[in-house]
Amino acid sequence: MIDRSKMPRLGFGMMRLPQKDGAIDIDHVCRMVDAYMKAGLNYFDSAYVYHGGHSEEAMKAAIVDRYPRDSFMLATKLPAWEMKTREDRDRIFNEQLARAGVDYFDFYLLHSVEEGHIGTYERLDCFNWAMQKKAEGKITHFGFSFHGSPALLEKVLDDHPEVEFVQIQLNYADWENPVVRSGELYEILEKRGLPVIVMEPVKGGTLANLPPELEGMYKAANPDVSVASWALRFVGSLPAVMTILSGMSTEEQMADNLATFTDFKPLSAGEKNLVSEVRHIMLNVEQIGCTACRYCTDGCPMKISIPDVFRAINTVRLYNDTGRPKNFYNSLVELGAGRAGDCVQCGQCESVCPQHLPIIQLLQDASGILDA
Repeated sequence: MIDRSKMPRLGFGMMRLPQKDGAIDIDHVCRMVDAYMKAGLNYFDSAYVYHGGHSEEAMKAAIVDRYPRDSFMLATKLPAWEMKTREDRDRIFNEQLARAGVDYFDFYLLHSVEEGHIGTYERLDCFNWAMQKKAEGKITHFGFSFHGSPALLEKVLDDHPEVEFVQIQLNYADWENPVVRSGELYEILEKRGLPVIVMEPVKGGTLANLPPELEGMYKAANPDVSVASWALRFVGSLPAVMTILSGMSTEEQMADNLATFTDFKPLSAGEKNLVSEVRHIMLNVEQIGCTACRYCTDGCPMKISIPDVFRAINTVRLYNDTGRPKNFYNSLVELGAGRAGDCVQCGQCESVCPQHLPIIQLLQDASGILDA
């Protein structure tokens, strides 16, 4: 059973680490880790596929090699889409232990449980396998990250009462999203008494970079805090939430998040009403619901930076301006990324997208704007 009193409210998500010259900037990561640990926080979340397989290595360099093992908690994940046989479970797990330089993981998750992946996890008996690893002392706590429907969540939890926690995408923009259905998923977990770990609390940065009108509403209420802090406080105010992951890329983001969670204050009734008002206005502008997890990019044969293409299109939609988004997009192409129009419609991206986006069609639409 997880001792929630020992869990930090803010977790360090190692999916969007700073980079330099095309690789993870370990010196930069070390400074961020030091600030995080100095604040008394110690939960680090990675996955086998993050940063093209290098995120777990970054954990070793920035955390494991520099701090006592009992001073931090490491979480990582087993990906269904990288497995064909039962032997692949141990192959990947042992590779993860070696990458991170540890003998065990504090938290271990089946990655992105959803309708398209649950069959693989069941066929390969991954739930029982994880319990065996736990009995061997190689996993302390077992759970899964989830991107499926409420009905599937109920079924998986009914079939597998051994699960100790669930990680879900949760933020105020997705609370009633008909695809993500954050609110329904949260309520299922709260009713069952399962601790919730939150991913995408600021929706891939979307809720930290709002249009001027919406940012002004928050600043009028409290000019001394960041726009991102409102999103973090929204999820932090929910009682079943145990830890909130933030995929921080800069020391400035780290400092801002630490400020939010130092002497944390839940949203007041009036602040909740303001967040609801902002959500209502924001959702009246259609956006591509990409969270920039970048699962789609590693296998793209044309090297299209799909999340950045969608970021450019969302900026066009929000600001009704193509100038700066096109400049941003063209700079990506100059650095070697493929154009949206280069898509060969292989479908690899759609097969791994946690948001179930129609990426092929969206790229065609984007090409009509950005490649014109």
